[in-house]
Amino acid sequence: MSKKRIAVFASGNGSNFEAIVKACVEGVVNAEVVLCVTDRPGAYVTERAARAGVPMIEFRPKDYSSKAEFESMLLSHLREKKVELICLAGYMRIIGEVLLEAYAGRILNIHPSLLPAFKGADAVGQALAYGVKVFGVTVHYVDSSLDGGKIIAQAAIPYEGTDRDDLEAMIHAREHIIYPEAINKVLPLI
Repeated sequence: MSKKRIAVFASGNGSNFEAIVKACVEGVVNAEVVLCVTDRPGAYVTERAARAGVPMIEFRPKDYSSKAEFESMLLSHLREKKVELICLAGYMRIIGEVLLEAYAGRILNIHPSLLPAFKGADAVGQALAYGVKVFGVTVHYVDSSLDGGKIIAQAAIPYEGTDRDDLEAMIHAREHIIYPEAINKVLPLI
């Protein structure tokens, strides 16, 4: 069976990008990451992509007149690379109509909470402020709702401390396991 072609979208550090690349290289996931996209030129994910030898697209949304315009640009790059699955990994933009239509049912996102709880930005901060004792991660399909697409996989992380850095390290460690597992669930469907 030929390897599926993945694009990873990220806005920051890129640790999930690196975990997906590693899972592909090691054969844990029967796919290859053929493109990395960031809306924050110079973000650390660009260094990770360079080390991994993955082509990179860096763009600034404000350089485009609309979301549809920059998504159309991205779509042409995705088609050129024959991308079959998009994995959002800390990409801090809401996906618009252009990509949703072109990749319906083929865009995944990882979110640092047990959805449907704590949607949107700073889910970890929201959960800490609420005082929860079980945190988690969710991989879900992306649709037009905010973190509301069908859930593919979830993992709970019990934690009763208050150290955000410690908690985020636990969350990232679990994300790096669950995202490749979720990709494996989806690949046979595309």
